[in-house]
Amino acid sequence: MRLTVVSAGLSTPSSTRLLADRLTESARDELAARGHEASTELVELRELAGDIAHHLVTGFPPPRLSAAIDAVTAADGLIVVTPVFAASYSGLFKSFFDVIDPDALTGKPVLTAATGGTARHSLVLEHAVRPLFAHLRAVVVPTAVFAASEDWGSGGDEYTDGLPGRVRRAGAELATLMAARPVGEQPEDDVTVLERQLADLRFD
Repeated sequence: MRLTVVSAGLSTPSSTRLLADRLTESARDELAARGHEASTELVELRELAGDIAHHLVTGFPPPRLSAAIDAVTAADGLIVVTPVFAASYSGLFKSFFDVIDPDALTGKPVLTAATGGTARHSLVLEHAVRPLFAHLRAVVVPTAVFAASEDWGSGGDEYTDGLPGRVRRAGAELATLMAARPVGEQPEDDVTVLERQLADLRFD
């Protein structure tokens, strides 16, 4: 199985990349427990910033960006992680998914995650990131993982899961969806068929 990880962190090292690595490890472990071996490809968007801008202007992706797009569209599952900027996903993160064919992620399992300086930004995953991938008709796992500065090293308490618990739960949810999906295929459910029928309607 092919697992592609998209990290939009800008610094080296970055908490965004660290969270991406932890989620990747969790998903791979969960897939292995289900009898599936996963190959992993990492897409670091900071290395593609110039290529993304070039593609937006010209409409032609340079080779590195083309390879990254292929890695995303051919994956059996995605992990996407963005830092929070101005209470939303980063511009670099959005620009990358803007250059991907809008139908390429249909039915694809996606685990969404974000990092920020304070937990007050945690709802960015629900009001910005999840709607983005719902619009692209991906299948977003129920647990989205937000890591604020104070979450690193936190084990949670009796009322809430700490970051490690949320990472494990999200990884298990992604692995479950990937394991249930035919490798390399995009199964059509009733909703997808209905969406296509609606898209074919003309209201002239």
